[in-house]
Amino acid sequence: MSFLNNLIKDPKYQTTEPRKPDEIGETEIIISPDTRRDHRIPPGQSRTKKWPVLDAHGTPEVDLATWWFEVDGLVARPQQWSLDEFMQLPAVRVYADFHCVTRWSRLDNIWGGVPTREVARIAGVKPEAKFALALAYDYGWTTNVPIEYFLNEDSLFAWSHDGAPIPPEHGGPVRLIIPQLYAWKSAKWIKGVRFLEQDQAGFWEEGGYHMRGNPWGPGDGERFRWS
Repeated sequence: MSFLNNLIKDPKYQTTEPRKPDEIGETEIIISPDTRRDHRIPPGQSRTKKWPVLDAHGTPEVDLATWWFEVDGLVARPQQWSLDEFMQLPAVRVYADFHCVTRWSRLDNIWGGVPTREVARIAGVKPEAKFALALAYDYGWTTNVPIEYFLNEDSLFAWSHDGAPIPPEHGGPVRLIIPQLYAWKSAKWIKGVRFLEQDQAGFWEEGGYHMRGNPWGPGDGERFRWS
């Protein structure tokens, strides 16, 4: 019973069935379109009620006092914000599911943070930009995101999850959230974004993961380059 008790005491452990989008009572919350599917768990995935911790190198030490977020590449106005400045930007909340390529899905999440569209608007992303390269404090870790997914309404730079700050092991203080792609595209410990004309493989992509990573792709999703 001690194992079960520990799970129930875990504040991120889900003890109820996931809500349906029409059960989200706050009209200002953006609803990720994949939550409206009749079957919300993609092929090859199974639901977890926990929030597993996965990363490439372990949790890096991020000094909040010196945290910076930079926007560069194909933009008219490169940007740099401190954490306090970044958290003053217009914010939204998004209701979305979260699918890890290691075959678990955590349904029913509410993320809060700055819309990716807002960052792109402020920086003035140029029309020739076709990809966003997310840059992380995780020892130079990167991941690539097609611009159309980066600019989706439900994509954001999140600092809260289910009403609480995102803890370090889950990518806090700020992480990228791209709900319509596998979760490795939702870079933890984000420190910036670079807009590119040509696609550029990131850490996991260099190792063979798919360049796009759509969990609803052919077969059981776009997990690997050869899938």
